Amino acid sequence: MGMFSWTEKSPAVLQDGGVIGPDERLPWGQTGLMGVQHVVAMFGSTVLAPILMGFDPNLAVLMSGIGTLIFFLVTGGKVPSYLGSSFAFIGVVNVATGYVASQGANANIGLALGGIIACGLVYALIGVVVHLAGTGWIERLMPPVVTGAVVAVIGLNLAAIPVKNMAAGNFDAWMQAVTFLSVALVGVFTRGMVQRLLILVGLLLASLVYAALTNGLGLGKPVDVGAIVAAPWFGLPSLHTPVFDTRAMMLIVPVVIILVAENLGHIKAVTAMTGRNLDRYMGRAFIGDGVATMVSGAAGGTGVTTYAENIGVMAATRIYSTAVFVCAATIAILLGFSPKFGALIQAIPLPVMGGVSIVVFGLIAVAGARIWVDNRVDFSDPKNLIVAAIPLVLGTGEFTLKFGEFALGGIGTATFGAIALNALLSRARR
Repeated sequence: MGMFSWTEKSPAVLQDGGVIGPDERLPWGQTGLMGVQHVVAMFGSTVLAPILMGFDPNLAVLMSGIGTLIFFLVTGGKVPSYLGSSFAFIGVVNVATGYVASQGANANIGLALGGIIACGLVYALIGVVVHLAGTGWIERLMPPVVTGAVVAVIGLNLAAIPVKNMAAGNFDAWMQAVTFLSVALVGVFTRGMVQRLLILVGLLLASLVYAALTNGLGLGKPVDVGAIVAAPWFGLPSLHTPVFDTRAMMLIVPVVIILVAENLGHIKAVTAMTGRNLDRYMGRAFIGDGVATMVSGAAGGTGVTTYAENIGVMAATRIYSTAVFVCAATIAILLGFSPKFGALIQAIPLPVMGGVSIVVFGLIAVAGARIWVDNRVDFSDPKNLIVAAIPLVLGTGEFTLKFGEFALGGIGTATFGAIALNALLSRARR
């Protein structure tokens, strides 16, 4: 079968408990609808990440679609995946650029872009090594106890952003609570598609409550829809030029370890769900993700990564067709060329976005713990206990090590700390 050739299956296959494999598809109408669902599922996170770094969310959505197509081409259409904005970049980008989360456009975005491109290049080179040498060495370097700690640290390290920077007063703090409670209620007490869209539905509900209390009762800063009305339906997003600064690149490049861990977990998860061994495509997946990150950074977009939300949709629907992701990427590209869509995103109240951030960052932290549970990491083993415990505190407490003018912050020290501790303690035991 060619890259753009899929065996068409009847929707009755799903009713009989069957699955749609990566090289199969439903009729194009249903495939397109599934693409819409994947775009919506990743929408909350892939838009939230650029806002927290001062990037243009319109451009980020556009580049997520382009990046997904790049990933599809590099992997030969064999690995079902959507590439969205990576949260792993938020902490290091904000440090490198001196940006305060969600405070408008990032004035030093060029510094971040240079670092993102450098990170993508290293990521692609790692992919080349994995493609040529196999996956064994990287799985030994980053066993589940390490990858779980690294993923958990991302969420814990970012926790202070919504709590300290996205609530200006008591009313805003209460609105954050209303928001994460709305998301929680949707996630627990709804079913089907609504439950899968808990972030988006919770955000909409909280925004309506916020508008009623501010525009209606005058309790806070009202929602301004003027920019939405004035924005054109179609237009080019704002592009930016990268600046290659050594300090910024040294801060951002270590994120590659996290991206490798995320993509490694994605491949393993899809392999388990489909029953098809995709390990032989892991190197190509790293290369595709790395190239997509470089292309995104070159245009002014965020670094990209495989998305857990899309794994959830695949698990719920049992549809793993890569044709779905081609449709999803096309839809995202069309949205990226709509300034009205961007104005709508910018109009979301900051406290509501803060409440959503609390949920998303918490889910990231729990995803790390889930890696430990799914892989049955033995915490009665002192080595595993130490390898997990120390990095969690390093990342959460923003433990920083300085090498001359270069400073390695919390996520970096936690990531390298987990890898180094695992290697050291494993060698000492042998």
